[in-house]
Amino acid sequence: MEAVALEVQIVTALLLTLLCLTAIAVVRMRGLFAAVMLMGIFSFLGAGWMLLLDAPDVAFTEAAVGAGISTILALATLALTTRRAKRPVRPPALPLAVVAITGAALVYGTLDMPRFGDPEAPASNYPHPSYVERTEEDIHIPNVVTAVLASYRGYDTLGETVVIFTAGIAVLVLLRGSRKRRPIDVEEEDAA
Repeated sequence: MEAVALEVQIVTALLLTLLCLTAIAVVRMRGLFAAVMLMGIFSFLGAGWMLLLDAPDVAFTEAAVGAGISTILALATLALTTRRAKRPVRPPALPLAVVAITGAALVYGTLDMPRFGDPEAPASNYPHPSYVERTEEDIHIPNVVTAVLASYRGYDTLGETVVIFTAGIAVLVLLRGSRKRRPIDVEEEDAA
């Protein structure tokens, strides 16, 4: 059992290293097509990491939205713009400071979290088996998975659905806007 846990830790460390290296490569890229492809790889690596953390629903959402829809959106946008990134006009001190402060706040927020795999952690002790036993009585839905997603985690599921819906609408708007416009005839322009 400890050998499996060690293997998972090694693979997790490898994935986190690859995530960091991919993020650095994306930031340093000047070719936008290569940056978009690396962003897709970053999302797949993130999905794999979340799968190792026993969060298959989050991993699936990351793979679908992060690697799938976001990559399609970026490629559609790239079709409407140039293929090379412009050099920044001024040094990125303010954005770098915002990212550093946000990163520090996120790391600070993880300091009081229980260790991964701790059997005494609240995530290991809850949800209690009573969810399975009392679901039909509490909310009158016989399917436990549907009850958890639609009722107990309703706001979370609503948020994920809104993200996917918004991404889909954005893809449709981009694809509709990328169609070639019919040139206006000179006679029509004069009549207007």
